[in-house]
Amino acid sequence: MTLESTLTKNLSEWRPDGRGTLPVTDAGSPWTVNVTADHCELLGARLWEVAASRATPAAGVTLAAWAARIAARTTGLPESLAVLEVDDLAGHALLRSKAPAAEDGKLYYFEVLVKGTTTATLRRYQANQETTPRREQVAFVLTHESLAKVVAGLTA
Repeated sequence: MTLESTLTKNLSEWRPDGRGTLPVTDAGSPWTVNVTADHCELLGARLWEVAASRATPAAGVTLAAWAARIAARTTGLPESLAVLEVDDLAGHALLRSKAPAAEDGKLYYFEVLVKGTTTATLRRYQANQETTPRREQVAFVLTHESLAKVVAGLTA
């Protein structure tokens, strides 16, 4: 079984009572995925955050290379990702939606914060276009299949 199939199986059985976190591991993978959701059903979930982490850094992979790989291989989101910034000194990289969604004067975009080569965290934000630029994290909905594709991209 792969990490993605384990995730899909566990999500189909998980019903959090309010916001909860489901940790998912697979013996054949060095990764742990923590899915934080407000609601989960048989086919999809209203997600708050998806975090993939591993205990040891990936051998021979640079921060910039991993960020680029995440941007290239992460499918399943309604918006594709692009690398916005790589800060080797701080050990962080930032990816965002290439083309944010606009609705009712607000922009909605996905953001992935990469820390070293051990952690990547996906969140969704909304920013008001018309007033002071301020953003806030918002929940987003994905099917279990789409979420498995996202996790495959984050852990590629």
